[in-house]
Amino acid sequence: MVEKRYPSGETQREMKSKEGFREISHTADWELEVWGSTIDALLRQAALGMFALMRVKVRRSVRICKEIELEIYDWESLLVDFLNEVLYWSESERIGFDEYEIAIDGRTLQAEICGFPVDTQEKEIKAVTYHNLKIQKTQEGFITRIVFDV
Repeated sequence: MVEKRYPSGETQREMKSKEGFREISHTADWELEVWGSTIDALLRQAALGMFALMRVKVRRSVRICKEIELEIYDWESLLVDFLNEVLYWSESERIGFDEYEIAIDGRTLQAEICGFPVDTQEKEIKAVTYHNLKIQKTQEGFITRIVFDV
């Protein structure tokens, strides 16, 4: 990995893969650093990271899918709205989502999210926050840090 300084002045690690996430040490809540080559890849990785933080294990049985449609105001609001919507469906119907088909058309996001019934979940996320949230455009794509209220 190579150290790289982004416009915010923060030093980030340049990752070998174009998409991914990693947990960042945070005093009270949970924080993820997420990167993707496109906005939809960033959203997908953020959702996968959220389930990894909760340590969700699923029961592989009948695949369950839900549809999401959101209006886009800005990338940060879209990220928070998308993750909160995924979190809502996960909690209300006990689904661990692992597949995300996301399409962005102008000012609208349409997504089909699929997963399996939750078998076990070690931790709970109350909400996705806007705390210090800023999505940055880089040469490689997009990168951000997300704080989750636990």
